[in-house]
Amino acid sequence: MTVLKGKLNNTVGEVWTRKGLVVFQFALSIILIVCVWVVYQQIEFVQNQNLGYDKENILLFKKEGVLQEEEKFKTFLLELENTPGIASASSSLHDMIGHHYGSGMGWPGKDPDDKTEFEEVVIDYSLIETLGIEMQAGRAFSEDFSTDKTKIIINEAAIDAKGLTDPIGKIVQWNGNNREIIGIAKDFHFASLREEIKPLYFRLAPSATNKVVLKIKAGKEQETIRHLQQLYKTFNPGYVLDYWFLDEDYQSLYTAEQRVSTLSKYFAGIAILISCLGLFGLAAFTAERRLKEIGIRKVLGASSFNIVGLLSGDFTKMVFMAITIALPISYFITARWLEGFVYRISLAWWFFVGTGLIALLIAWFTVGFQTIKAAMVNPVQCLKDE
Repeated sequence: MTVLKGKLNNTVGEVWTRKGLVVFQFALSIILIVCVWVVYQQIEFVQNQNLGYDKENILLFKKEGVLQEEEKFKTFLLELENTPGIASASSSLHDMIGHHYGSGMGWPGKDPDDKTEFEEVVIDYSLIETLGIEMQAGRAFSEDFSTDKTKIIINEAAIDAKGLTDPIGKIVQWNGNNREIIGIAKDFHFASLREEIKPLYFRLAPSATNKVVLKIKAGKEQETIRHLQQLYKTFNPGYVLDYWFLDEDYQSLYTAEQRVSTLSKYFAGIAILISCLGLFGLAAFTAERRLKEIGIRKVLGASSFNIVGLLSGDFTKMVFMAITIALPISYFITARWLEGFVYRISLAWWFFVGTGLIALLIAWFTVGFQTIKAAMVNPVQCLKDE
């Protein structure tokens, strides 16, 4: 109270109470702005990252009722492929999100102490094509080859894990049985981008799948779903079609990050508002306290522009001090947060320089009214009591 009444002048208390609080508030605002910016950019990155498969317009639903019978399910798939709006249909045990570790795998030259875990994707014919997964070598499973149920397809990460060269045609052991590698799928992300792509193998076992996977043609989603619901009701009376989309599942992997982004926007907005109020109050207080000084300077020939520069200079210094304090802290915080992602954006210099400029513009805008008002004052009104 003593400081704000102006009775404690040119002391450490004045500097730390008036100016120090404004510096602290602006530093906090800058940190939050940088965090909001980085979180937003990272979320945009993970949402738009090429996953190695096409997650758009992929509809899934569980195999229930008569669809669990292999022959009836085959008939159902044929009907689906003839349904307008459905580009392709298949089934899988894996939902493409999260982990589903399979049985141990052996290969020529394997170290007995090697405990590498392999992701297992049990699929039906044409699932690889339905999801748009590219083959790096070899081929996908095909009904043209009657023995494909005894074969296996691995991804590129599995080659690295096994240390194999030219793996097509090589024999590996799965669950005590020999399996020939007939294809190598290009790496794709079946989990969050917080994790590295793990070794994976595809195993053909249509009867073991529990989810139907459909590729819907773009722009025909609603019409196709209506046809699908009618077909499902015909084939599976007594069951309700409960479907979901793969891209929605993928977005759910980053629910925590989206909440952090939303909350940080609110906190940044509140911090900026409080900082501006503090700076506005300090500007008003400073202008009032230096009113007679301003009057004398104007009498001695100082222009309004000179006065505005004089008053704004102190506030600019405080904001620069806040920037100097905040940017290293914000870099440390955002760098640590990004370490939680194996695949992440780079912290570009313009995140920090841009935020500093934004803070400076906000400060100038906040004090501008008060400084211009003080600079336009009539010297007669300031000095009439002297």
